[in-house]
Amino acid sequence: MSIKLEKVVQKFYESLDEGKMMGRKCSACGNVEFPPVYACNKCGNYETEWYEISGKAKVHSIVLPAALSSKPEYKKLGKYAYGEVELEEGTRLNAVIRGISKKNRAELTAKLPVDCHASIFEREGGFKTVVFDLDE
Repeated sequence: MSIKLEKVVQKFYESLDEGKMMGRKCSACGNVEFPPVYACNKCGNYETEWYEISGKAKVHSIVLPAALSSKPEYKKLGKYAYGEVELEEGTRLNAVIRGISKKNRAELTAKLPVDCHASIFEREGGFKTVVFDLDE
């Protein structure tokens, strides 16, 4: 079986430059993959199409960065943590979440899941990526 493959990584980053966050939606079951991948992880279908995600999400877990997992390039983010985020479209992923510190972590953890939204963050050198901001 032969499938037509697009340049998924290129399209994803070009879309970020345009201010859009794109995933892939399965034509068979409707599952949305974010970040985008060719095949649906829910049903295995190879026929997916580009889909702009809403950006609305919920944080389900919080892990503060340790010395070995913190990234110097994220200093511009301010206070942040890692965590599992569930998009409104149903996809769950590990992500960077801004606005979480040692001071508010316990309070936020007690309220999980909490609302957040996706934002495009520009790293040094103009490279863009997706992070999440708390709605509170």
